[in-house]
Amino acid sequence: MRFMIIVKASKDSETGVMPSEQLLSEMGRFNEELAKAGVLLAAEGLQPSSKGARVRFSGNKRTVIDGPFTETKELIAGFWLWQVKSKEEAIEWVKRCPNPHKGESEIEIRQVFEAEDFGAEFTPELREQEERLRAQAAKKR
Repeated sequence: MRFMIIVKASKDSETGVMPSEQLLSEMGRFNEELAKAGVLLAAEGLQPSSKGARVRFSGNKRTVIDGPFTETKELIAGFWLWQVKSKEEAIEWVKRCPNPHKGESEIEIRQVFEAEDFGAEFTPELREQEERLRAQAAKKR
């Protein structure tokens, strides 16, 4: 099972305050533990929303909205992608994570869809296309 582990933004992360050397070291050690355990698939921090944009869809119309975005508690500061046996295992790993921000922080755990989750609508042709695209993306890494 794959899970996306989402680190919620804080006022500091949204204003571009960089993590301390201590936090970077602690996160580095944690990421090494994840890698050694075969759990870690990806780990990335995100720039503040002031450097981002959103595209709103309404039928065929597209509207671009430049950041920053005001609802900090709804924004993402970074993420991991993990391969674990269960949601419970993901929770146990998150509980071992260093606090990503000063004070209160929140980390969200969301399971990633797998091909079999889509049922009959995900036809053999669509599955083959998905596998081909994943193989192409893996070659570029």
